[in-house]
This record gives sequence, C-alpha cells and structure tokens, in this order.
Amino acid sequence: MSAPASVAVRLRRSTTESLGGLPGAFWWLWASTLVNRLGGVASFLALYLTADRGHSASYAGMVVSLVGLGSVIAAVVGGVLADRIGRRPTLLAAQLLTALTTLALGFADGQLTIASTAFLVGLSSYASRPATSAIIADLVPAADRARAFALNYWAINIGFGVSAALAGLVAAHSYRALFLVDALSTLLCAVLVFSKVPETRPAAPERDRSAPGVGLGTVFRDRRFMVLVGLTFAFGLMLQQGNTTLAVDMGRAGLTSAQYGLVIGINGLLIVLLQIPVTRLTKGRHRGILLLAGALLTGWGFGLTAFAGSSALYYAATVGVWTLGEMVQAPTSMSLTAELSSTHTRGRYQGVSSLAWSAASFLGPVAGGLLLDHAGRSTVWGCCALLGTAAAAGYLALSRRVDTSRYSIS
Repeated sequence: MSAPASVAVRLRRSTTESLGGLPGAFWWLWASTLVNRLGGVASFLALYLTADRGHSASYAGMVVSLVGLGSVIAAVVGGVLADRIGRRPTLLAAQLLTALTTLALGFADGQLTIASTAFLVGLSSYASRPATSAIIADLVPAADRARAFALNYWAINIGFGVSAALAGLVAAHSYRALFLVDALSTLLCAVLVFSKVPETRPAAPERDRSAPGVGLGTVFRDRRFMVLVGLTFAFGLMLQQGNTTLAVDMGRAGLTSAQYGLVIGINGLLIVLLQIPVTRLTKGRHRGILLLAGALLTGWGFGLTAFAGSSALYYAATVGVWTLGEMVQAPTSMSLTAELSSTHTRGRYQGVSSLAWSAASFLGPVAGGLLLDHAGRSTVWGCCALLGTAAAAGYLALSRRVDTSRYSIS
C-alpha cells in the first residue's frame, strides 16, 4: 500500500472512531448547539451598553451579572422541568423564550427595563443546558458518553469562535442587527429540535406511594455527587480567570487588548483543533486520573501566569496548558454526572451540575478582581495553582470512594 493510501486509511479509521457510532438524533442536537452558539450577543453585551447606549461601565457590569444570576436559577429550574415535563418541551420552551427575550433586549430602553430583560435572557437561555445534557445521556450508551459530551463541547467552542468574529462585523454595522441575528439563530435551533430530536425521557415507573419521591433534595443528599459539584465549582472558578482577570493582568503588564484577544483566542482554537484527538487519546483511561490531570493542568497552567512578565508568548503558552486541562476535564465530568444519576433524575443532576458552572461564572470574576486589586497578581495565580492542586486531590479521593457496584468511574 502506498504512503498516501495508508494515510487515507488511517484518517478514515480515525474519523470513524471519533465521529461514528452515535445516534442520528445526537447529531441533530449537536447541530442545534452549534447554530445556537453562532448568535454572539453575550460577548458584546457590555460593549453594546457602554459604547452604543452610553451607559456606565458599572451599570454594564451589573447587567452582565444579572444574566449570570438568571443562569444560576435556570440551572436548577431547567433540570427539574427536564425530568418532570420532558427534555424536549423544556428545550423548546427555553429556546423560544430565549429568542423572544434576546430580541426584546435589543429594543429595550431605560435602565430598569434593560436590566430586567437581561435577567430573563439569562434565565431562559441557560434553562436549555440541563435538558441538552440529559438528552445526550439518554441517547448515547455509557461507553460513548464521554466522546459525545466532548463533541458537544467541541460544537460550543466552534460556534463561539465563529460568532466572536462574525458578531464583531455585524455589531460594527448595527447592534440591533446582532440581537436580531442571535434571536433568529436561536429560533432555528428550536425548529431543528422540534423536527429532528425526539423526546428521550423514559416513562415514569410505578412508584410505591409509601416511598418518598425523587426531588431536588435527593440530589443534594447524594454526597458523592455533591463532592463532584463542589469540585466542578472550584474548576469553574479557575477557568473564569481567563475571561476577566487575565485581561486586566495583561493590560497592567503593558500588553494591548489586541494582544489579549490573540492570546485568549488560542483557547478556542486549540479546543476546535484538539478536542477530538484528545478525546481519542483519553478513551478508556481511568476517569479519576483524567479528572485529576485536568485539574492539575488547569490550576498550574494559570499558576504559571505569575511568571509571564510582559511576554505575550509566555501568556499564550500558559493558555495552552490550561486549555489542555479544560479539554480533559469538562467532558469527563459531564459524563460522570450522567452516570451518577438514574434515568429519571438526569435533568436534576445535570441542572445542579450546571449550577456549579453558573455560580462560578457569577463569583469567579469578582473574586479574581478583588484578589488582583488587594493582594497582587502573584496571589491570584498562586491561588489558582493551589485550587487546582486541591481539586486534583479531591477528584482522586472521590474516585477511590465511589462504590463501583453502583457507579462506574473507570
């Protein structure tokens, strides 16, 4: 066999192993996730409020925080609804409401109206996440779930990367056009889900009336799962520093916003290019070890930022390190969440897991900013290294304590 033919065979085999064997409905859900991320309003909301509407930076920050507050509530509400009324109705309702509230936000006037509409945007848009995760867990066999969640994470980052570029061009022409495009893309997602994604919630089993029902309390009393939620929150706190604190730190080091854009852009680029190969390399590995490695790479990747000085290349290298940790940890954690839950509680479990991410996005920027202002950059990045190390130890302890007769960790 010639060398080109051999390369082609290996490429086909690799593609089949990475993308093959997943249900068709999963790929329609994957497509809707990709389209949904192409809107791009969230990244430009603060700029829209300050540059286009003339509001203060503090007001813009408050509005963005209200989106985060809405997401915290939506994580739990969306999870409960996904279990009670179904994954598909919850997802459709969330997408339709997101399209409506996003469009309303583009035309809202007055500080109170804008703020309350932004809260509704966060509430409706994030309510879809537990339902999406539950559908993936319902559709995909346990052996392929980590790969499916990695592919979904890949779609999120492809959409985010493309939207960041396209949204900037659209916003330069008209910010209201940006809100309109975002609303239309979300509406298209609803159409895809309605026409191609079936309801996957299993029929409710006959329940003994003397037995207690399964509610949120059951989820919060699951100690092993709540340890995982706490570790996810710690991991999310670290990742949030890349979106906020890193930009301020680079600015104080004399680097420009354009340089920050190029450096942080490496995060999305690496995920787009390497998420599938990394997932293939980690397939079959011990899940506890993967989570441990992801936490260490992320924590110490941010920790190395303390030595960056004013070198954009050094900053870029640290982004590469913690991005690798993110690629390993995120799909592995989501897959484990699906396995820790029963088929009838997946929405609630995914909702509480999403709550950890939402809380981290709400508190992470504040914590990073306070540390940077009052304790200095070395403390910020040193705390990330310590937090990553502590999370790694937590993942290792969790993997040893989980009862393998009930949960699969390996």
